[in-house]
Amino acid sequence: MSCRRFLSIPVISVILVMGFVYYITLFVFIDDWVGLHSSHGKLNAFVFSFLAFLCLVSLSICVVIDPGRVPAHDVEDSGWSHSNGTESRKCDKCFAYKPPRTHHCRVCRRCVLKMDHHCLWINNCVGYANYKAFFVLVFYATVACIYSTVLMVCCIFTNGNSYAGNVPLKTFMVSCGVFMIGLSLTLGTLLCWHIYLIAHNMTTIEHYDSKRASWLARKSGQSYRHQYDIGAYKNITSVLGPNMIKWLCPTFTRNPEDGIRFSASRDS
Repeated sequence: MSCRRFLSIPVISVILVMGFVYYITLFVFIDDWVGLHSSHGKLNAFVFSFLAFLCLVSLSICVVIDPGRVPAHDVEDSGWSHSNGTESRKCDKCFAYKPPRTHHCRVCRRCVLKMDHHCLWINNCVGYANYKAFFVLVFYATVACIYSTVLMVCCIFTNGNSYAGNVPLKTFMVSCGVFMIGLSLTLGTLLCWHIYLIAHNMTTIEHYDSKRASWLARKSGQSYRHQYDIGAYKNITSVLGPNMIKWLCPTFTRNPEDGIRFSASRDS
């Protein structure tokens, strides 16, 4: 059932863009710069192919993995409750138990654990179970695009004179340059945004909710701190896992948080 998520125009578009960038990087930029059969060409082709492979694996995980489904348990039997001892919430739309940091997705029509947002480009929600894969996907895609842009610049500086008399090739290279720079800036901005969120242990939804809470706190002369912000390092490990070596591995790393209960700043 989850594999059907690949059969959507946005996901297919992402795969086609990845294929296009891979093709022009290897068979245009690297080949025209140093040649694919040279030692430098083989090395650059191997590195970029590895980045492309990691992007494809991360994308597949984001699409296939369920972002986090609320367990079907009775609230009274499970003993689940908020960390501050208040009565457990129920979703207004699906009328099921709603753990902290859980939100109802109107597209998926169900509650998602630690929901960040619904992403059209992966045809899935980004939540507790696939947020790391989403972040790693954005990271590797950004690195790959910047790497491809650098190779393109090297190619132009090396063979720039040969493009002057070839209008179609010159137009193609200019179009590729605009496309790659725009894609690098877009992905780079998205990467910086999610680095900020991870460092503060926030989701996108919580960030916008915290803006109002911060405004109300300032209005009443108080200081505001996100309740799940437990320090930069602990915030990072709660998403990427406790093993630093595996931080950039796209597979989901289990951590002490189970998607139902989360450490709060007052607990630390």
